[in-house]
Amino acid sequence: MRILFLLFIIVPIVEMVVLIKVGEVIGAWYTVGLVLLTAVIGINLLRQQGLSTLMRANQRINSGELPAQEMVEGFLLAIGGALLLTPGFVTDTMGFACLIPPLRRLLVSKLLGSGRFFMAGQGPGYGPRGPAGRDPDVIEGEYRRDE
Repeated sequence: MRILFLLFIIVPIVEMVVLIKVGEVIGAWYTVGLVLLTAVIGINLLRQQGLSTLMRANQRINSGELPAQEMVEGFLLAIGGALLLTPGFVTDTMGFACLIPPLRRLLVSKLLGSGRFFMAGQGPGYGPRGPAGRDPDVIEGEYRRDE
């Protein structure tokens, strides 16, 4: 919780400093225009990437698979979109990083592999099926009836 509190304080301060420095170099109106341009480009990329991710998720659902990768990618796309709508160059950089497919997939694989972002059905022993597709609540065995 402290980390979020610090982020809400530090990120706006860093954004203001960067905006002031860029404004000194290229001018205030060009800085405002550049911030608006990155927001417009980001929203268009977000729309394109979001539709692509939604189509892949639908394909996986139709084939009977859990679209865990696509769900986490959608979460990162939402975060990236929020960062792109926030005025500033630092948040725009982080937002664009969420929209670059190879970088986003790498981040998703790290999140799913670390176990910090739990998705049902990911990894052995998680979700409704355990290792090798076996139900962990079923004990397999053989029996015979002696009469």
